[in-house]
Amino acid sequence: MTDLIDPHRQRRQWRRRLHQLVAALCIAGLLGSVAMIGGAAANDHRIESDPGRALATVTGTSLLRTTVEFRDDEGLYRAPSTGVLYPTGLAEGQQVWVQYSRADPDLVKVAGRGWTLAIIPGLSVAVLVVVVTLVLWQLISFTTRPKKSGGQGSSMKRNRE
Repeated sequence: MTDLIDPHRQRRQWRRRLHQLVAALCIAGLLGSVAMIGGAAANDHRIESDPGRALATVTGTSLLRTTVEFRDDEGLYRAPSTGVLYPTGLAEGQQVWVQYSRADPDLVKVAGRGWTLAIIPGLSVAVLVVVVTLVLWQLISFTTRPKKSGGQGSSMKRNRE
């Protein structure tokens, strides 16, 4: 006795597995957007729990990071390798007030700016993830839909032996 593989069943299995993959990727993307906002809020909380304030000089700007140099409360010069949080609009050589965590002086943000600046980028990522998910879901449903059998009278008839 030979096992015949039903092509419709295979298509349904592929569709289900691909939908599961897209759903998992969507969840991961949404968790990432929540982490963007939550991480910013957590960093602000760490800074606010033991704050220091200093006048910093912007030493460099790039696509991924803006670096600053400042003198902390102990008189030591600090140049956090991770850069400064919320650097929008800063230019090299500019003087700016920063707040930092005394417990972790590498955690620095521009004074007066906070985690709420992460809401719009976080929500933008979430919307993009949902849109891409919907497009992929429909594409998978379209490409894995059952093929219509050709010929009249042959719809849904199966020979069983």
